[in-house]
Amino acid sequence: MERKKAFIYTGGTVFDEYVIERPEATDLIICADAGYLTATRMGITPDIVLGDFDTLGAPPDVGEGIELQVLPAEKGVTDTQYAASLALTRGATEIVFVGGLGGRVDHTLSSLAILEMLWERKERRVYAIFTDGKNRARFIRNSGVILPHEHYRYFSLIAADEKVKGITLEGCKYPLKNGQILRTHQWAVSNEIVGNCALIEIKRGGVWVIESMD
Repeated sequence: MERKKAFIYTGGTVFDEYVIERPEATDLIICADAGYLTATRMGITPDIVLGDFDTLGAPPDVGEGIELQVLPAEKGVTDTQYAASLALTRGATEIVFVGGLGGRVDHTLSSLAILEMLWERKERRVYAIFTDGKNRARFIRNSGVILPHEHYRYFSLIAADEKVKGITLEGCKYPLKNGQILRTHQWAVSNEIVGNCALIEIKRGGVWVIESMD
């Protein structure tokens, strides 16, 4: 089945010039609260703008043809979580979040949890990343990923489970064969790609794979 991609623009600092992920004409584009400012600054017209607009102060004047959803301030989800759920109901099988990293640590941790939730869905796994241009994060479990050598200098693995086993890293400065990391001992940080790409394989456990410019 062909994947349907959604782009969700959220709050937080975004380094526009380093964001290489750009939507195509057929992609669903959602802005969550202050993510509307990011999208418009980048010349991107959303399909949907939503949020409680506590950051913007008031719902924006989005004009005709753009769906506006005003959410209550007191709710059981964040604006970004709501946007992710909405993307799923609109058929998204792949999501790119722009923003949501850096700044407040609680917001960043919430973003990482969304990645895990999307991967672990029983209905269907959703491939997702968060990026602010200088950082990019994804979640994998019992799986692998190939990281192309782009503008990110480092990549790190952050264990989501008490113990992650069978880790193999190839094409990087610090290769690994059948290694393991612990949730309480996160040592697999600041690795570097030395070729065209790096291969990451995880036999057992979940990790966040985080790429960083500096």
